[in-house]
Amino acid sequence: MDVLHPRLLVTRFAECFEFYDAVLPRLAGATLTRGGPAGPYAGWDVDGQGLLSLFDADAMAAAVGGVAAAGSPTRDGVMFVCRVDDVDAALALCLRHDAKPAADAADRPQWGPNLRTAHVRDPEGVLIELQSY
Repeated sequence: MDVLHPRLLVTRFAECFEFYDAVLPRLAGATLTRGGPAGPYAGWDVDGQGLLSLFDADAMAAAVGGVAAAGSPTRDGVMFVCRVDDVDAALALCLRHDAKPAADAADRPQWGPNLRTAHVRDPEGVLIELQSY
């Protein structure tokens, strides 16, 4: 079960895919488990655990409430993904501890079967995805 893993939010998906697909098997013994060079998502695992995923930056920006211009300081380049049992409870916990909301809890069948997410920002502004599936 992928509990925690980084997700890179990229604007040049195909180029980044080719890079990580070439180096992750040798660097970390990773195997491509989801996606391909056309995007908008790809993921590599090691021993059944998520190591790294890529996601199209425009698609993520749209999901959390707006699209920023490339290179803008409001465009995210990385996201911390945390798999949880209950997205709504995890969201409430984060908000009680002063996380800033980025996107309400929502079902996202277009991203994956039974996938539910919420997005918050930590005190430094790092985007965090809470997900269950």
